[in-house]
Amino acid sequence: MAERRAFAQKISRTVAAEVRKQISGQYGGSPQLLKNLNIGGSVSHHTTVPLTEAVDPVDLEDYLIAHPIAVESGPLRDLLEFPPDDIEVVHTPRECRTLVSAVPEESEMDPHVRDCVRSYTEDWAIVNRKYHKLGTGFNPNTLDKQKERQKGLPKQIFESDEAPDGNSYQDEQDDLKRRSMSIDDTPRGSWACSIFDLKNSLPDALLPNLLDRTPNEEIDHHNEDQRKSSRHKELFALHPAPDEEEPIERLSVPEVPKEHFGQRLLVKCLSLKFEIEIEPIFASLALYDVKEKKKISENFYFDLNSEQMKGMLRPHVPPAAISTLARSAIFSITYPSQDVFLVIKLEKVLQQGDIGECAEPYMIFKESDAAKNKEKLEKLKCQAEQFCQRLGKYRMPFAWTAIHLMNIVSSAGSLERDSTEVEVGTGERKGSWSERRNSSIVGRRSLERTTSGDEACNLTSFRPATLTVTNFFKQEGDRLSDEDLYKFLADMRRPSSVLRRLRPITAQLKIDISPAPENPHYCLTPELLQVKLYPDSRVRPTREILEFPARDVYVPNTTYRNLLYVYPQSLNFANRQGSARNITVKVQFMYGEDPSNAMPVIFGKSSCPEFSKEAYTAVVYHNRSPDFHEEIKIKLPATLTDHHHLLFTFYHVSCQQKQNTPLETPVGYTWIPMLQNGRLKTGQFCLPVSLEKPPQAYSVLSPEVPLPGMKWVDNHKGVFNVEVVAVSSLHTQDPYLDKFFALVHALDEHMFPVRIGDMRIMENNLENELKSSISALNSSQLEPVVRFLHLLLDKLILLVVRPPVIAGQIVNLGQASFEAMASIINRLHKNLDGNQDQHGRNSLLASYIYYVFRLPNTYPNSPSPGPGGLGGSVHYATMARSAVRPASLNLNRSRSLSNSNPDISGTPTSPDDEVRSIIGSKGLDRSNSWVNTGGPKAAPWGSNPSPSAESTQLFHEELALQWVVCSGSVREAALQQAWFFFELMVKSMVHHLYFADKLDAPRKNRFPERFMDDVTALVSTIAGDIVSRFQKDTEMVERLNTSLAFFLNDLLSIMDRGFVFMLIKTCYKQVSSKLYSLTNPSNLASLRLDFLRIICSHEHYVTLNLPCSLLTPPASPSPSVSSATSQSSGFSTNVQDQKIANMFELSVPFRQQHYLAGLVLTELAVILDPDAEGLFGLHKKVINMVHNLLSSHDSDPRYADPQVKARVAMLYLPLIGVIMETVPQLYDFTESHNQRGRPSCVAVDDYESEGGSMISQTVAMAIAGTSVPQLTRPSSFLLTSSSGRQHSTFSTESSRSLLICLLWVLKNADESVLQKWFTDLSVLQLNRLLDLLYLCVSCFEYKGKKVFERMNSLTFKKSKDMRAKLEEAILGSIGARQEMVRRSRGQLERSPSGSAFGSQENLRWRKDMTHWRQNTEKLDKSHKPARSRAEIEHEALIDGNLATEANLIILDTLEIVVQTVSVTESKESILGGVLKVLLHSMACNQSALYLQHCFATQRALVSKFPELLFEEETEQCADLCLRLLRHCSSSISTIRSHASASLYLLMRQNFEIGNNFARVKMQVTMSLSSLVGTSQNFNEEFLRRSLKTILTYAEEDLELRETTFPDQVQDLVFNLHMILSDTVKMKEHQEDPEMLIDLMYRIAKGYQNSPDLRLTWLQNMAGKHSERSNHAESAQCLVHSAALVAEYLSMLEDRKYLPVGCVTFQNISSNVLEESAVSDDVVSPDEEGICSGKYFTEAGLVGLLEQAAASFSMAGMYEAVNEVYKVLIPIHEANRDAKKLSTIHGKLQEAFSKIVHQVTF
Repeated sequence: MAERRAFAQKISRTVAAEVRKQISGQYGGSPQLLKNLNIGGSVSHHTTVPLTEAVDPVDLEDYLIAHPIAVESGPLRDLLEFPPDDIEVVHTPRECRTLVSAVPEESEMDPHVRDCVRSYTEDWAIVNRKYHKLGTGFNPNTLDKQKERQKGLPKQIFESDEAPDGNSYQDEQDDLKRRSMSIDDTPRGSWACSIFDLKNSLPDALLPNLLDRTPNEEIDHHNEDQRKSSRHKELFALHPAPDEEEPIERLSVPEVPKEHFGQRLLVKCLSLKFEIEIEPIFASLALYDVKEKKKISENFYFDLNSEQMKGMLRPHVPPAAISTLARSAIFSITYPSQDVFLVIKLEKVLQQGDIGECAEPYMIFKESDAAKNKEKLEKLKCQAEQFCQRLGKYRMPFAWTAIHLMNIVSSAGSLERDSTEVEVGTGERKGSWSERRNSSIVGRRSLERTTSGDEACNLTSFRPATLTVTNFFKQEGDRLSDEDLYKFLADMRRPSSVLRRLRPITAQLKIDISPAPENPHYCLTPELLQVKLYPDSRVRPTREILEFPARDVYVPNTTYRNLLYVYPQSLNFANRQGSARNITVKVQFMYGEDPSNAMPVIFGKSSCPEFSKEAYTAVVYHNRSPDFHEEIKIKLPATLTDHHHLLFTFYHVSCQQKQNTPLETPVGYTWIPMLQNGRLKTGQFCLPVSLEKPPQAYSVLSPEVPLPGMKWVDNHKGVFNVEVVAVSSLHTQDPYLDKFFALVHALDEHMFPVRIGDMRIMENNLENELKSSISALNSSQLEPVVRFLHLLLDKLILLVVRPPVIAGQIVNLGQASFEAMASIINRLHKNLDGNQDQHGRNSLLASYIYYVFRLPNTYPNSPSPGPGGLGGSVHYATMARSAVRPASLNLNRSRSLSNSNPDISGTPTSPDDEVRSIIGSKGLDRSNSWVNTGGPKAAPWGSNPSPSAESTQLFHEELALQWVVCSGSVREAALQQAWFFFELMVKSMVHHLYFADKLDAPRKNRFPERFMDDVTALVSTIAGDIVSRFQKDTEMVERLNTSLAFFLNDLLSIMDRGFVFMLIKTCYKQVSSKLYSLTNPSNLASLRLDFLRIICSHEHYVTLNLPCSLLTPPASPSPSVSSATSQSSGFSTNVQDQKIANMFELSVPFRQQHYLAGLVLTELAVILDPDAEGLFGLHKKVINMVHNLLSSHDSDPRYADPQVKARVAMLYLPLIGVIMETVPQLYDFTESHNQRGRPSCVAVDDYESEGGSMISQTVAMAIAGTSVPQLTRPSSFLLTSSSGRQHSTFSTESSRSLLICLLWVLKNADESVLQKWFTDLSVLQLNRLLDLLYLCVSCFEYKGKKVFERMNSLTFKKSKDMRAKLEEAILGSIGARQEMVRRSRGQLERSPSGSAFGSQENLRWRKDMTHWRQNTEKLDKSHKPARSRAEIEHEALIDGNLATEANLIILDTLEIVVQTVSVTESKESILGGVLKVLLHSMACNQSALYLQHCFATQRALVSKFPELLFEEETEQCADLCLRLLRHCSSSISTIRSHASASLYLLMRQNFEIGNNFARVKMQVTMSLSSLVGTSQNFNEEFLRRSLKTILTYAEEDLELRETTFPDQVQDLVFNLHMILSDTVKMKEHQEDPEMLIDLMYRIAKGYQNSPDLRLTWLQNMAGKHSERSNHAESAQCLVHSAALVAEYLSMLEDRKYLPVGCVTFQNISSNVLEESAVSDDVVSPDEEGICSGKYFTEAGLVGLLEQAAASFSMAGMYEAVNEVYKVLIPIHEANRDAKKLSTIHGKLQEAFSKIVHQVTF
């Protein structure tokens, strides 16, 4: 208290206005104070800018030019400027799955095909920020990489972990030997081993040079070297990262666009065996989805016939290509469900008779009866051979079966064997396998709405199964259609299946089904291209089977694919005259009408050539209206003409061999033209069939057209149903897209008129058509839009960049394209909502920008920088941008940037209104297409206007302009998906710089001013939107806010950084102006934190803060800065000090030069300010931001050099002050140490005096006009409930994070700078700092392995999610949708409802947020209670290292504080605080390593300021003795040797001050008694060795050999040893009263030098005696007590009537003289803490004497009673206490009469 009073006297009176200024700067954080203090006043405007407002940033580019780099090279150099290779544009070859890339075979391609192919083959154009991974978003301390950074940590030894578990003392000793450095040879013996004589004990190792007279500086230096050696470099690697789901600033690199696959299934066909083998059988496999009634894969044809059987067909089949010999296939299933079946169909060679007859032998013959039926079988074989010879090229349907896929997968998955054998018969088809699987789909990419209605299925992880299918059903000739198949399949799932009643064909088909491996070898794509890793072309391949997904799949095309599938379905020849019964359809793909024009593009099936010119359907015997189930797969040519068509020829096949009957007779023809009006013709057709060959030129018409003179079946009715399906990445199959692409290509080719559909478009109409086709893109189907997304966006961008010339006029399509892009992007966003990252970025769009998008004139391989590579001569305008830019848009910079110009800061309009009004002025209608009449009319059509640098519009400039001027729904759409346009703009800017060779140009010259104006206007209006709409459209604004921040972060890499800082300021200003008008600012403040956090995640954040600049007032035109120097820092006046103060305070110069760091720390200061209302919910968030930055710097390889790290730490020096401000709000970690005492520097009532009046003390002082100390809150942890302003306490987690940040700054900052600043601080502030350090000691105390084990045994029932929900429910105010979004973004912030709980930052439910959060999380996730030993060990190891490092940092800081005191020779009063922290750290659980350094520091401190302990801080002396003695009894020898050295030096120093060391003697003796009394697991053996060590020191101490010191030490040690042994013995002899009393007597004797303790033991003895009715002995003890008290009272008070000392009592007993205080080391009783007991008073003496008299009288020693009263009577007489006197005389009378009585008898 004295300090504070002294401090108050020093305050000088200053002008009230000055003080108000100062306060306003300091308390900028609180809206309350702003209101009170009229900040807007002109006075304060020139001195400081309150923390709540952004300052003008430094112009970074100018600054760097003005302060050229002094350092030539090295790590510091890299801090000063971005590295030259910071941004690179990389053209990465795209990964191609196949050995040769899929491209069309034709060399001549039309423009659309060429564009598509280019789009699928060109390299990725990636902009790479080379150092991006070093930004905070990829902070290794928050990722799983933290474990790696913890490798190689030394194991710290803690006494608490070493505690003996009752094992024999011997083991313990052996253990010690291994651990300690000295060699201990302790005598063996049990725990209760009798105490050896002290002299036989072995000392611990002595510390070398301990007794030398070394100068303090040298000792300090040595200690520091020791402390700093082999320290752990990274503090944050030891500290668990705060609990954040996904850091908001992490932007994941989008996935590379690649071909889509669903879950892949490998099916291997092993064997097919029937009861009889008479002919070849052909099989095919395909997947069907019953629910969707859709075939979901193409057919896989396989042939398992023996060579002998294949031989039967030799004449008909040309040699087989190896690709058709595949027996295994990979199926892809995007939407697996319970409705998927694997359908196997069998066909055989056509023969006479219907299917039933042909299947009969298979049903009746059994393999076992082969011998019996030999003749019949021979006959069948002969027949088969005949049919094969004659009809070998025709097939007939034979049998089929189906496998319910999910049954196999789930039963295989649940069985325990590695590979499962499953029998599939008809009998137990269903119900025998339970369908256990219901896990969610795991697609490669989570496609939208993946699960299918009922339950989803997983195909990626079941065990491979081998199926044996035993039963086939014969095909019914009249039930071959897909419709029938779906009915059968649905029926199969019913228990009482109709199919079960059918007679099956018995056979054995063996199939393996397994999840497909990641990269199988020998694979062919559906186009028969070899997939990579195809080591040998002669190996039987595996076929990839094309999937026809059950529902739409939204993935852009990335490979060239152009396939056509033809499905003849049914034919109705019932009304056709003539014989046509065994009908087959021959399908051909023709490029002309001549029969020879059939193209070899039809894929072969199995065991045949790869391609053929024709395909035949299977024949149903004697059926005039057959159904077909064929699939004909055709490879479409890339460029189609009007002559390409499909030709169907119908034949009657005569099965019997008759004379003169041809094998096949044509009975009809029909066809489908492939192109109709330039579009591919697909779909369902019902075609009429012509009876005769079609006439010339039929192919361009459709058969529906009645051609003259032709005969048709059934009067030209449709009799043939066929479906044509295209799977193509060339044909969009969407009319709107087709029209758009056609028009764009028409512009390219410049061929008019254009024919689109039924329209002919002339050139003069082209502009309107083009515009309407662009706006009609909205109507197109989403699936084709996504498939052609890359091409579509490329084309739209091309139209923006190069406005086409139509009819001699330049048409500006910028606006139309911009609108189309905005609407397409929003459609994707809305419909594919499962496809977004945490920032709401659709992954398809993100990967388009990242990989695909490039400036249209920068295609690689283009001959000139111009528009080459885009087809023929391109007619695009050369349009200088300025020509079309209306004058009104060249916004006057100072106006559009009103916020940067102080002169007009008073204008009422907010910047966005202003910009809009400027844009809207002069009646400018920007929606029209702007026509530039000055265009190049003269340029002839064929020429290519040479593209000079200006000729094309730069995409980013046009984009910014369109965005600024758009309005209404378009603007809304662009805002919704702002991220897309921002990222597009940034990539365009980088590409522009790259191709214009400007990446090295000075940043000021990179972009034109008008573009920068547009960007400013854009940022300003968007910031306005955020501010005005954050309450209404929460989710949208969150996205917008992060998008804007990422945009500015990107701009920092490429633009003028000072300009970007101004943009940041613009945003800040808008938010600030709104914040203070809000009652509940926390939502908006939270958005601003996100914004700042993202900007600060820039990988060159440190460089952006100019870490090497010294804070000189910057040369800046703004008047508010230059005068900043006049502001004095409260205490110092000198300019040099001013610099130091500026570095540690959030002064204007600091915030300007270290702009971003200034913003971060300002946010921290403002939010943590206890007066900041409504912001408490953000504590955790803002602290996490700082924590994340620091931990990221900590692990950054660029800052590994200590010099560099010190520069980085400089950016955070004000953090120390900010945290000092928060002391009262920090969580009180010392609570668990109550028994150890806590800082008692401030009494509670100080708090009340401050908080009681509602006006804060600072404000009161300001009003009074007194100067303000910078930190007025008195420092203490005694936060009492009575305090007026209830500070909301931070949670433990937030407090820990803050403190670890503080330690990081203290560890890495430059010590000399810290020391200068400490010199400037007031005593009050330094005490506040020491309190913080005190708190840190408790906060990072080692928990001990046992705690970790205990934590482990608890199981955590509640998952964290529940807890979070509960909190939200209690705190209210977050809507469900919003909550979901927040949870997905990991932002479950404190809700801003201001409810009662908020202030505690929800401590009640945050039980798991303690230091052990890591394991809690593990437990929560896995619900496995136990963690392995190794994990517990690891956690204890980390915690031990953290505790050691944290305490060493605290020690370093204490040393700096002590140096400060030594240097300035003032402020000694704070040394007590230093000592307090030191003692507190000794009292905590510390590692041996730390304690060595701690004792070294303590010794140095005592030697520098000896009188501190022995005269001022006496109770600390007692504390120190206790701590040292405790560590002297440690089980770890290094700790003991240091502690005993410290203790010895303490005695020595005490002796040197006054030739005796009574004080230390007494304190040590007292400490010993309390130690022995209180400690349970106290081991006297260890303490004995320490005592021996102290003796050894005394013996070797040459310097003091001549003095009495060694003898005194010896006496003390023997005495202590006595007490020690006796105390231990006392515990043993609890039952033996005689022995016990004897020991008590010896112990009391041992305490000769500490009156208080001796008195205690004497009274204990008296008590023990009277318990056993030994009244005489008890009375003697009390007399001794009274004598002792008298002895010291006579020294204290000179009163005649009191006994002179023990001499007075010698008549009672001559032994009393023992109590005389005559030895040379008597402690004077007026010192604190001595003779302070209640007995050392007059009343105490009287009490003792009265008790003694009573005991003598009970013992019958009446003569002694008289002697006692002789001493008492003078005292009562002096006090004139008649009542007492009468009692005494009464007692005396009794005593004497008793004597008389006894004598007479």
